[in-house]
Amino acid sequence: MNRSFRTGRRQFVAQSAAALTAATLPGALQRAVAQEATPTATVAASPSPDSGETRVRFTVGDVEIIVLIADNPTSRDFLSTLPLTLEFQEFAGNEKISYLPRELTTEGSPGTKPLTGDLIYYAPWGNLGFFYSDGGSYSDQVIPIGTVETGLELLNELETGPVHVEVVQGEATPEANM
Repeated sequence: MNRSFRTGRRQFVAQSAAALTAATLPGALQRAVAQEATPTATVAASPSPDSGETRVRFTVGDVEIIVLIADNPTSRDFLSTLPLTLEFQEFAGNEKISYLPRELTTEGSPGTKPLTGDLIYYAPWGNLGFFYSDGGSYSDQVIPIGTVETGLELLNELETGPVHVEVVQGEATPEANM
């Protein structure tokens, strides 16, 4: 292949990709705006009877971390797996992760830019992640599960043993489910 043919081919591919992006972007933006403007039904698994919000307790030894659960299809699917026991490990210097026993549904769930205190589901690997520092840029593959309400400073303890995960009924206190 001669050099001018390769250069022309690269330019053609780049121009084609740009044209395809330009043609599909307006429709994608319209769908995104329509999804935000369209109210959706709220179906929460095991909601707290007092507040209409769902909280989950992560317990290792005598350490408890309480997470307020987001309302989306992936977080509802996560709730359907509870109770369960998980093992957490350090990942990338900003996250504690654990692999779930099965993949969660992601259809209809928004992506996010993870921030300190966020509990997320990373769809490509099928794992949960607690961010203890801001996690970078937005991704459709990073789905919000919830936000730590109490115990953010205790996330390092998740690596010390099996972590029991369960829905908290009523108030987010250690006595609530005893």
